[in-house]
Amino acid sequence: IHPQSQLNMMERKVWAPLLRCARVGGGDALLKVVHIQPCQKSTIIRCLGSFQHQQLLQPKLINAKSRCGFSSSSNDKATRSPEETLEYFANLDHTRSRRTGFPEAVFGAGKTPEQIAKILDDMAGKVNLAAKEEDFDNSVISRAILATRIDEELYKQVAAIPLSNGKIIYYQTAKIISMTANHFLSNDTTITSPLNGSRRFVVACAGTTDLPVAEEAAVTLEVAGCEVDRIYDVGVAGLHRIINALPRLQHDDVVCVIVCAGMDGALPSVVGGLVKVPVIAVPTSIGYGAAFSGVSPLLTMLNSCAPGVGVVNIDNGFGAAALAFKCGMNALKS
Repeated sequence: IHPQSQLNMMERKVWAPLLRCARVGGGDALLKVVHIQPCQKSTIIRCLGSFQHQQLLQPKLINAKSRCGFSSSSNDKATRSPEETLEYFANLDHTRSRRTGFPEAVFGAGKTPEQIAKILDDMAGKVNLAAKEEDFDNSVISRAILATRIDEELYKQVAAIPLSNGKIIYYQTAKIISMTANHFLSNDTTITSPLNGSRRFVVACAGTTDLPVAEEAAVTLEVAGCEVDRIYDVGVAGLHRIINALPRLQHDDVVCVIVCAGMDGALPSVVGGLVKVPVIAVPTSIGYGAAFSGVSPLLTMLNSCAPGVGVVNIDNGFGAAALAFKCGMNALKS
């Protein structure tokens, strides 16, 4: 590292164990790469970029950027293997469903179409490999592959990228991509679902504008193999509507109710006072100015006087579905 280079404490901690300076002198600097963890690449890129901008390092040191796999040139991208490309931006948790009971999903917002496609394809590839093992858990949840927060334009870009390990389906209202691994497309395989048939989930929403969040929850549950009963547009402004839905809400097969609401966020408290099962409240970012993009219904739900109401984050339909699924799985044990 050139003697004039100024590093802050974090940069020193990152560089010190990773890089050894072989020779410094005469305006020349040589660098040897020892080891680089994926989580440290962004800091190293920033260091290299700032040094290059300040012209503090010689070209030989800047060339180390490409040797570390940081170059964005088309030639470097072409020579990377799919595994190297994926490791450049993602560290997937393929055992999450086995460990926690619900699989990892791709949060699409902020990701490029190429990143989403590569992640989904890798997840499907791992499912294909696992499905060949004798001890494979042949349940729907073991092969569920999802990407959330995918608007229509982003979906079109993802769909234009060839995939090797499966096929995708798009749910427009929910803004979800579901991918089915090739193993389940080409084989007449019986897929089991412990919750389908014996257990039912209700997804309710206060207004039609809450549909995207409600559908994110409903589609997530369906992809996980659950039976979902949708009760939509039953907000408290017309209280008779939710009262008319009581037979469905109070059905013996229902194990959990998800309620999505914006504006004043009162519907989950009403439902919580009418059913025996857990109610998962999802505040939505729908409403006029004082709704503060979902903060107002969030506070209402957190202050619910109806016992048995849990609250997830604003617009988090996926999180509500994951929690509801776990409630359903635990209900099977009782």
